[in-house]
Amino acid sequence: MAVYTHLGAEELAELIAHYPVGPLVSAKGIAEGVSNSNWLIETAGEDSQGARFILTMYERRIELEDLPYFLGLLDHLSARNCPVPRTIHDRQGAAFRMLDGKAVALIEFLPGVSPSQPEAGQAYAVGETLAKVHAASQDFGLSRENTMGFGQNLACLEGCGSNALASIDPDLPQILAPARAAAELDLSALPQAQIHADLFPDNVLMLGDKVTGLIDFYFACSGPMALDLAVTHAAWCFDQDGAYLHGLGEALLAGYQSVRQLDRQEKNALPQIAKGATIRFIASRAEDWLDTPDDALVTRKDPMQFVSRWHFYNEHGADIFA
Repeated sequence: MAVYTHLGAEELAELIAHYPVGPLVSAKGIAEGVSNSNWLIETAGEDSQGARFILTMYERRIELEDLPYFLGLLDHLSARNCPVPRTIHDRQGAAFRMLDGKAVALIEFLPGVSPSQPEAGQAYAVGETLAKVHAASQDFGLSRENTMGFGQNLACLEGCGSNALASIDPDLPQILAPARAAAELDLSALPQAQIHADLFPDNVLMLGDKVTGLIDFYFACSGPMALDLAVTHAAWCFDQDGAYLHGLGEALLAGYQSVRQLDRQEKNALPQIAKGATIRFIASRAEDWLDTPDDALVTRKDPMQFVSRWHFYNEHGADIFA
């Protein structure tokens, strides 16, 4: 959520005037993230009560034709009492507007902070909330293909090339064989829903053990619910050194199944799905690593962190998801 495009005070005020939120009071650029420009917007509110929103300008990795799905899914889930920010539609009812050739959307601001060191109670709440989102999305009228599926992950790694992968870490090219195996998995028979597909702790807002917001749905797609659970498990249940946190893993799975029980087919498939989920992040991190100039003021994310998680699931996945 870096700011790539500068918008002056006059441009921002003119843009916000198209929305029924009251006049602009302040706007502050948000520095985190890598894909879009974001601002924290404060307005006087239509009823003179101050209100806050997130303004997003879509810069990269998001296709314009996908925005009705992304923004519509937010509205659908919010209307079903999921802790998801709703889209603020403009005075003509549009969910997004075009500004200088780029799409912009105004999103509800939700309170909370992202946990940097999650605890078991928080993991349980996230699992519970994820299952509720899956249930609430069942009747959403749109669908979207997973553009970060296991086949695409393999293509990404092969596109990087063995030599380039080895320049990151000599052991990294060894993940190509598991990536080919993951690409052969057929998950079409598993129970499906609309899935977040990127539910890292920094995409969850919490107050204590209460989930106040799931955000950043820009990898959301139609797919197997077990894949979403596996991605979340890989993202939440390991410490910075790569050690598996049993308490968090058990709590996440228990929270999920307090709302929706996994069927036997899903449980049998989860060890392989979890390995494939780690490869998704190995591939994206490797590609970003290679595309980032050495002098860029960006901290690269190490793909080997997820290689170690692949090895964990390969050795212990059957026990973890039994």
